[in-house]
Amino acid sequence: MTSTDRAGLSEAGVAAVAAAAPAPARRPRRELAAATVGSVVEAYDWTIYGILAPYFAEALFPGTSPTAKLIAAYLGFALGFLVRPLGSVLIGRLTDTRGRRYGLTLTVGLIAAGSLFLAAVPGYASIGLAAPLLVVGARLVQGLSVGAENPSVAAYVTETAPAGRRYFYSAVSYGGVVLGSALSFIVMNVLLGVFGESGVEDGAWRYGFVFGGLLGLTALWIRRGAAESAVFTAAVGKAAQGAALPTGGAGLEAAAPVVKAPSPWPVLRAHLGRLAVVFAITSGATTAFYFVTVDFPSYAESAGAATKEETSAALLLGMVALLAAMLGGGKAADRFGALPVLRLGFAGLALGSVPLLLAMNAGRVPVPVVTVVLLFLLGLPLAVSNVFAGQLFPPAVRAVAVGLPTAAAISLFGGTFPMLAELLRSAGHNAWLPWWPALTAAVALAASWAVQEHPGGEHPGGEHPGREHTGREHPVSVTPHA
Repeated sequence: MTSTDRAGLSEAGVAAVAAAAPAPARRPRRELAAATVGSVVEAYDWTIYGILAPYFAEALFPGTSPTAKLIAAYLGFALGFLVRPLGSVLIGRLTDTRGRRYGLTLTVGLIAAGSLFLAAVPGYASIGLAAPLLVVGARLVQGLSVGAENPSVAAYVTETAPAGRRYFYSAVSYGGVVLGSALSFIVMNVLLGVFGESGVEDGAWRYGFVFGGLLGLTALWIRRGAAESAVFTAAVGKAAQGAALPTGGAGLEAAAPVVKAPSPWPVLRAHLGRLAVVFAITSGATTAFYFVTVDFPSYAESAGAATKEETSAALLLGMVALLAAMLGGGKAADRFGALPVLRLGFAGLALGSVPLLLAMNAGRVPVPVVTVVLLFLLGLPLAVSNVFAGQLFPPAVRAVAVGLPTAAAISLFGGTFPMLAELLRSAGHNAWLPWWPALTAAVALAASWAVQEHPGGEHPGGEHPGREHTGREHPVSVTPHA
């Protein structure tokens, strides 16, 4: 079969899909809402486990001391991260071959199911070692899902955002992570206010997971009504080696096309420099994020700067600053480019976080000021990183290519951070913690100089629906030094 014949089959397949299973009409705001609401669920479910762990560790994990049980609970937190790269490949591949909407629906459905399961798992006193094993199992399922959630959103927003507002849409969609994290702290404060610390430990912690499950089901409903990316339909369909036909079967998306897209591995091997840049940038952002949003209350209390309750309340103000920085950073990136915004945030974190935290520990800077400054700086790279990474790769492998280095970085630098912090504190080295986020931010800043921006076409990567993607028009390109 000639290349012309194969192209004809691909175009015919895409046309068949369009005729047999028309997607909902494209509405940019609905598409943005679909992307954002899943980020809210992902961040809430992932963060609520970390901040509820001190309250459910006694009930669900074995051990001879509260510290041992808490470390075991945080080990479950870390194990969920280990499978995120696998999820980014398995579910990301489905996103690249069956559609962005299919992947987004699948990820949020699995996240919601895992949260509801955690709400219902019996305690260690009732079922013994089965309790922690079930908890870890639920976290593994959520880890597979979350590993593909962010890259699926990155691909979807990259391909559906209006021209000239791509980074602002990136900021809004990733702002769902901020809203989800803030929501987890709000729920935590409500639980403590209604039930008290002892009541939360006695079982009220389950309500936190129930809320996450219901939130996930709402997101599932919203995403099922979103339109498919036109760039996916055109570019991936034309890259297919065979015809794209509707499945016609039952499932999450019965009418989703099954595209026999080329293997992603040759493309990934050809873009190792780009993968390394995404890995480094994600490492810097995720280490700072988990330090401030998950571990910071314990850090501040151990340093004698504030109680956990005071720091949690200050974090709500910091989340407002983070969201403001992301929205402002997205607008600035649309006007001036993503790299200046990205570099400004990482430079501030690399150079300013340790002096700021040392001043806080000495009582010279209030805790709320520290949280606002750190989260504002973090908001700048978070505003642009999603779409920035998405534009580095062609559509046929976009979800996998963004997901693999992102999930690997989050697993290595985010998932292990609470456990690492607890081990350092128990060894009397709490003062060492700020240096780790500062170092990873410095590495991310250095990695950003391996890429350069230049104007692209109307769509990311030069793709236009109905026009063949050439691979020569990416608005972001990697220099030979990468």
